[in-house]
Amino acid sequence: MSENNINSQALIEENKRLKKALEELAILNDLARTICSSMKLNEILNRVVERSIKTLQAEQGAIFLISTEAGSPFKTLVRRGDTEEGKKPFRLSEGISGWLIKHKKPLIIQNLAEDSRFRGYRSESEKVKSVLGVPLLSRGKLIGIIILFNKLAGQTFSDDDQRMLSIIASQSAQVIENARLFEQELELHRLEQDLLMAREIQQRLLPKESPTIEGFELAGMSYPAREVGGDYFDFIKISEHLWGIAVGDVSGKGIPAALLMSNLQATLRGQAFTQQSIKECVKNANYLLYLNTDPEKFATLLYGLLDSKSRTFTYVNAGHNYPLYLNQKGQFQELITGGPILGMLPEAIYEEGQVHLQQEDILIIYSDGVTEAENELGELYGERRLRKLIQKNRHLGAAQFIKTIYNEISQFVGSKNFSDDITIVALRAV
Repeated sequence: MSENNINSQALIEENKRLKKALEELAILNDLARTICSSMKLNEILNRVVERSIKTLQAEQGAIFLISTEAGSPFKTLVRRGDTEEGKKPFRLSEGISGWLIKHKKPLIIQNLAEDSRFRGYRSESEKVKSVLGVPLLSRGKLIGIIILFNKLAGQTFSDDDQRMLSIIASQSAQVIENARLFEQELELHRLEQDLLMAREIQQRLLPKESPTIEGFELAGMSYPAREVGGDYFDFIKISEHLWGIAVGDVSGKGIPAALLMSNLQATLRGQAFTQQSIKECVKNANYLLYLNTDPEKFATLLYGLLDSKSRTFTYVNAGHNYPLYLNQKGQFQELITGGPILGMLPEAIYEEGQVHLQQEDILIIYSDGVTEAENELGELYGERRLRKLIQKNRHLGAAQFIKTIYNEISQFVGSKNFSDDITIVALRAV
């Protein structure tokens, strides 16, 4: 072969290479113009799949994004391809997806039925012949995979096809990841707004101010460990001299606990105005809670009736922390009479207890978040500290007394966050 012929052939090959490079650049430029991180994630995924199918002349294509949730390897799935009547989307076997996730490198299957690496694969359509898959890598992290099925016109995928799809994946991965992170940020913001609204609603359900009761001071506070909590307290005016006082602690935390709390509050209020005895009120509330909640949901409750005329407090303790009653002689009494926690046993029986409140007597009803508050050393605040604090500050008014307890616990916990909701109600005879 003459030197001229050799040079001519080399020129032809170089022109082909340049033409191919220009075509690739045009494809990538087109892709860059059509996708941006300000688009919605699904829109970006749709365009990437469409461009991949068109460029590489495949029958179908799909993008699978790696899920951040346990139990599901893929979260987002976008399919595109032939939409002829009767044409079903091809399914990706766990073997192929697992191979791509494990090896994080491109995969070409020219004849799926004969490929020894995936011998156990069974396609639903039995029409998958060839497969081309590449990983989506963003800053070295695998975020998903792009899969193309069946080269058109009976052809097979080539090394050039693999290289082109890898370039498309590289060009798209960061845009896809940015869009996904942006949507996650929006979802987090929406959740924060929902939690803020839920907390505002929950706070509105609590008493807005301390009631005025002749011969008594009554105050309460509830501080959730999260945005919304499962503790609550309530003051229910039944008549001029009868007041219902409730402190509850439902299982769990967050929104599910808050929903159960509001359910309990509504149930108890409904019963408070229809039942003559405290024990029947709590018994019915327990039965209704059992019927209307999941088996694993329950609540502890201290519900009592203050009679300002007789100066008595009649109560039922349904599995709650024992309230501490300190009389004028400096002696403590625990309010233990009652029955099991609410929502567990439909036919539970409850008994009533009663204390007679004399001048300067004080009753503290609290949730377990008070005594179980933990400091940086892993120590619990405990009932012993609480009793000493009550003894020391028994001269304070009810509202100031609650603030003192909360401030003392906050100081004890220090920089460590509260692990549970804190609720305190103080009743003081004057």
